[in-house]
Amino acid sequence: MATLLSHSQRRPPLLRQAIKIRRRRVRDLQDPLPQKAREIEPPSHHFSPEERALLYEEALYTVLHRLGKPEPNHVTEASELLRYLQEAFHMEPEEHQQVLQQVQELERPLFCLKATVKQAKGILGKDVSGFSDPYCLLGIEQGVGMPGGSPGSRRRQKAVVKHTIPEEQTHRTQVIAQTLNPVWDETFILEFEDINNSSFHLDMWDLDTVESVRQKLGELTDLHGLRRIFKDARKDKGQDDFLGNVVLRLQDLRCREDQWYPLEPCTETYPDRGQCHLQFQFIHKRRATAASRSQPSYTVHLHLLQQLVSHEVTQHQAGSTSWDGSLSHQADTILFLHATQKDLSDFHQSMAQWLAYSRVYQSLEFPSSCLLHPIISMEYQWIQGRLKAEQLEELATSFSSLLAYGLSLIRRFRSVFPLSVSDSPARLQSLLSVLVQMCKMKAFRELCPDSAPLPHLVTEALRTGTVEWFHLKQQQHQPMVQGMLEVGKALLSLVQDIIGDLHQCQRTWNKIFHNAIKINLFSMAFLELQWLVAKRVQDHTAAAVSSPVSPETGESLFQLYISLKELCQLGPALSERDGVLALDGFHRWFQPAIPSWLQKTYSVALARVQRAVQMDKLVPLGELTKHSTSAVDLSTCFAQISHTAQQLDWPDPEEAFMITVKFVEDTCRLALVYCSLIKARARELSAGQKDQGQAANMLCVVVNDMEQLRLVIGKLPTQLAWEALEQRVGAVLEQGQLQNTLYAQLEGALAGLGHEIRTGVRTLAEQLEVGIAKHIQNLVHVRDSVLPEDAILPLMKFLEVELCYMNTNLVQENFSSLLTLLWTHTLTVLVGAATAQRSCPLASSRLKIALQNLEICFYAEGCGLPPEALHTATFQALLRDLELQAASSRELIQKYFCSRIQQQAETTSEELGAVTVKASYSASEQKLHVELLSASSLLPLDSNGSSDPFVQLTLEPRHEFPELAPRETQKHKKDLHPLFDETFEFLVPAESCRKDGACLLLTVLDHDTLGADDLEGEAFLPLRSVPGLTGTEAGEVPQTRLPLTYPTPNGDPVLQLLESRKGDREAQGFVKLRRQRAKQASQHAPRPGR
Repeated sequence: MATLLSHSQRRPPLLRQAIKIRRRRVRDLQDPLPQKAREIEPPSHHFSPEERALLYEEALYTVLHRLGKPEPNHVTEASELLRYLQEAFHMEPEEHQQVLQQVQELERPLFCLKATVKQAKGILGKDVSGFSDPYCLLGIEQGVGMPGGSPGSRRRQKAVVKHTIPEEQTHRTQVIAQTLNPVWDETFILEFEDINNSSFHLDMWDLDTVESVRQKLGELTDLHGLRRIFKDARKDKGQDDFLGNVVLRLQDLRCREDQWYPLEPCTETYPDRGQCHLQFQFIHKRRATAASRSQPSYTVHLHLLQQLVSHEVTQHQAGSTSWDGSLSHQADTILFLHATQKDLSDFHQSMAQWLAYSRVYQSLEFPSSCLLHPIISMEYQWIQGRLKAEQLEELATSFSSLLAYGLSLIRRFRSVFPLSVSDSPARLQSLLSVLVQMCKMKAFRELCPDSAPLPHLVTEALRTGTVEWFHLKQQQHQPMVQGMLEVGKALLSLVQDIIGDLHQCQRTWNKIFHNAIKINLFSMAFLELQWLVAKRVQDHTAAAVSSPVSPETGESLFQLYISLKELCQLGPALSERDGVLALDGFHRWFQPAIPSWLQKTYSVALARVQRAVQMDKLVPLGELTKHSTSAVDLSTCFAQISHTAQQLDWPDPEEAFMITVKFVEDTCRLALVYCSLIKARARELSAGQKDQGQAANMLCVVVNDMEQLRLVIGKLPTQLAWEALEQRVGAVLEQGQLQNTLYAQLEGALAGLGHEIRTGVRTLAEQLEVGIAKHIQNLVHVRDSVLPEDAILPLMKFLEVELCYMNTNLVQENFSSLLTLLWTHTLTVLVGAATAQRSCPLASSRLKIALQNLEICFYAEGCGLPPEALHTATFQALLRDLELQAASSRELIQKYFCSRIQQQAETTSEELGAVTVKASYSASEQKLHVELLSASSLLPLDSNGSSDPFVQLTLEPRHEFPELAPRETQKHKKDLHPLFDETFEFLVPAESCRKDGACLLLTVLDHDTLGADDLEGEAFLPLRSVPGLTGTEAGEVPQTRLPLTYPTPNGDPVLQLLESRKGDREAQGFVKLRRQRAKQASQHAPRPGR
């Protein structure tokens, strides 16, 4: 039973209810544990036994005296409603029957029909003007049923109300003048005894006043009006016109009706007489229940609604489901019947719903969105003057109570709306929406004028809740033993919880609060929590570094440092801050622990490297991965060191540079330690191996491991962000200091690794070089009957097997290095063999074929050495030498004349003189015609300052023209410019003339009577260029002027090679002649400046 609060018991304004939070300042970091905010005591939704008994009686009375046809979605059976009430009020069957018997014995209420005549449309115009002056007569005819039968029998007489209902029970509306669409909106209470034998009657009349004929003619508008004048003349003066009626049986009406009804005529003259809009509601008067007699209807309905809502929520909770705000059909039916019978307005029903829901919400959990409907309904219908003072007080109290309760939930939103429950964000958003809508209501602003703005209240609640949550978490992580290590672990857990909470605020909660009331929860929570964390971390680090830092404490401090970095990264950027943060410069608190962190990082990495090498079997990990397990572990170690450096990311530039130098130094030191350990491991495993191939396998793996290590070391500048570091320390360090330290350390480490790799590859190459040298020696000394292609097969098979093996077991970089070493060694061996076999064409031919095949083998179709690495100067010289050595003597002679022809073509100087000839070839005669015209500018070889020149003509090489003897011209005395003008013919086939080296040798000699002739010079005319041998017939033969040349003074390599062939008479004879000419040339070399 509702009781009004006295003035002294009223709640204070909401602003005084708000929880005051002591804001933390920089100067006051020693914050005591705040007192827990006073919990809001929600109003109880339970009633005393006496109040429940009165409510139960009221509810039963409502069901037993139900009027009207049921609504479509309502329960029709009274027994079902009674059973529901028994459950809702937790009544035992005996008690229920007893109360039901008592209620049935109570006096029944006075039944009334609340009829509202709203308006009409399309009625008949009975006046001369074409309009009517309508009014209605209405009442209830009791004691008789609705007439039935034919339509004629239903219309017994047109004055239904006047003749059937007593005048004191007849009600009349106002008259609406001159209209066909009147609007009355008048309500009447019509009493009746028995709904089954009562009917509602409404007659609509046109008021007819006494007017003169002159007045009526003045209103005349058409012929219809003229007929009305004649009709009025026949009827009694002042008699009203019947417009239509509506007759309804009460038992056919619902509890509430709102419809348009057609106006029925009394004759068929005008069947369409328009429609009338009526509203009906069955209500009670003089209810016999104690609650109705002692309490206002609104209060009784509120309590009944509160009781039924509590039952609905409890039922859903028992079934592990959340109530969605929808009442069951039974509860909806009972509340509808009660509100209708008590004639409660829609506003009072909405207000009752608000009060009941808001009270139950504070005690029983259900979605706050259920409160939005009554808020909207009250806001739409709000008129303060329609409520009594106690109702206004009750409504204001409900606003204050719900707001305070909502703020208490917001203060504890982390525990009330946990993210582990999927619908928590939606529930919080719904609560904020309810509070926002409630504070926007006109009713709230009028009844709670002293309330602070909702964003301010929510902000203060969130600040208080954040501080309370922090201290709660601090208590949860409080260690049992107050040791330095335990305290550090507890503080680390606390910081990690704070980071997690801020992440949740940033990802989820901030959006909800910002969208609802424009509050930045994340920024507020970050600022509060960072002040709380700063002092505790600073105190702990000061105590931890006051004495030498143990490895365990150092690890704990490092993890705490990393967590604080993550926490600070969540905060606002420097440009967006409003002031200084307590965590600014927190890294300085950890500075004494840096040496411990660096030493721990190196020690852990070293132990891991040693363990990895000790467990390594020096076996490749797979076909594509050719290094062993220790290389993988080492890469992981270095990656962990880089990760530690990235985590540290020391803010101070100069100190960050020194830390990076230490990281690089330790990494390079580990690399060299690893090289020593892995080589020792290889020696250890191969010591007991008899199979040299297995030892080679291990050596390949070692080399690959070192190569993998070099690749990892080379990534240090990227992993440690040297470029960014250089930009940071540019203003602190001297020019080039970074280059002289970090890069020098890295280059030194890479150089050391490169040396170790080259040493390993050199060892592998030495094992293969012995086999290569042996096969090349065997190739030289094989029997002459063996073809060169067959002779080189053992060498090629050996290389194919060994190189395939090395390619399989070495990474590409090391395999390329091995190929380079082997190629250099192979060329050296071949050069030695070629020098030794200089005089043996067969052996040289085999060596040449071997060189060509080795080139193909080492190129390996582009997978081996590139052409520029193969075609070295040594290779080019060796190939030329072998091509010469493998040639026969005649081929060498041919090459000699080819080189002299080339020399002739390149000679332009005539310091030795020149000869002029005309030569042509006649294919039909197979004759070579040579006309020696003259010589000029010859050297004076005689003591008298002149010469006695003549020319010797020979076709070379002699073995191509064996039957042609040399020819000579006439000798001219003392003439340096002789005119010979002599013609010679040589019978030679054209094929011989077209061969390489075929030429006409013109030897100009100075005739001496007493001694040997002196050499003036030689000229070489290539026969293939002679007209007639070029493919066309010789026409006008041109003159050819040939400068004279001397043999090469330093000796020709072809002649040297021919000279080495002692057993070849042809070679020796050719060399003898050429040596003689060279000797002659050396005796008469021209003086400089001639």
